[in-house]
Amino acid sequence: MELNGQSVSRETQDRLEHFVGLFGKWSKSINLAAPSTLSDTWQRHVADSAQIFQLSPGPKRWVDMGSGGGFPGVITAIFLAELGDGWAHLIESNNKKASFLRLALRETGARGSVHSVRIEDGPAIVPSCEAISARALADLDKLCDFAEPWMLLNKDTRAFFHKGRDYAAEIVKARGRWRFDLLEHRSVVERDSVILEIFNLQRVV
Repeated sequence: MELNGQSVSRETQDRLEHFVGLFGKWSKSINLAAPSTLSDTWQRHVADSAQIFQLSPGPKRWVDMGSGGGFPGVITAIFLAELGDGWAHLIESNNKKASFLRLALRETGARGSVHSVRIEDGPAIVPSCEAISARALADLDKLCDFAEPWMLLNKDTRAFFHKGRDYAAEIVKARGRWRFDLLEHRSVVERDSVILEIFNLQRVV
């Protein structure tokens, strides 16, 4: 199969399909994503999340902040399983969602683990990483707050944040408190959406 124009192995496809089945089943009892998006899980969530790993492929150590229903954290962990290297640390403070994420990682054989703590407590558990992701979590200014401890420790760490049509205003606001280099990647899934790649993050105020 192909995701966003890139080939995906049969093994990874099987893992993704199994995860989508689990996601649909658990979504009936706990709120894993907006109900209006559940009928198009593959495009709205799986393909959208896959863009993150496709922008930064390779066996990296990831931190996924506020993993929720597993997007993009579980998807990244599934891609890492194909590589047989790298690891995704999923941070999710909601215990019910964390239970779902643990089951999903276990049943898909994905390379990841779940930490049921607040994001602010994440650096004490996962001291360093090479890449950070977040989707539908907070505005860019707050995401910089969350990511700062990891990005200060390792100057090569890059953050990848999904953003919707109001992303330009979020960038302006964030630059009031932060200095950073920025690459804007147009979403190949959602029109008017982007993935913001942040690096060289420094606090100004």
